[in-house]
Amino acid sequence: MLRIRLQRFGTKNEPTYRLVVAEQSIRRDGRFVEVLGNYNPRARGQTPPLSINVERVEHWIKLGAQPSDTAKSLVKRARGLAATPAKA
Repeated sequence: MLRIRLQRFGTKNEPTYRLVVAEQSIRRDGRFVEVLGNYNPRARGQTPPLSINVERVEHWIKLGAQPSDTAKSLVKRARGLAATPAKA
């Protein structure tokens, strides 16, 4: 079964994550089918902490991929960011 989940990368004590589509049985940082976005929980300043291609996420969900709980909450947050206009 395909899962939409987070893949950790970055350095020690400075994690960043990729939102990926991967087979459920593959290890966390193993092979993946497609990268759907990035999440940096420690982002400061100009760099946006969350960048997700919501259209591709919806595409994979329609094909039967199951999002993890964390991925589901990040996608919900990304939809909210896309709906809100940017402040000047």
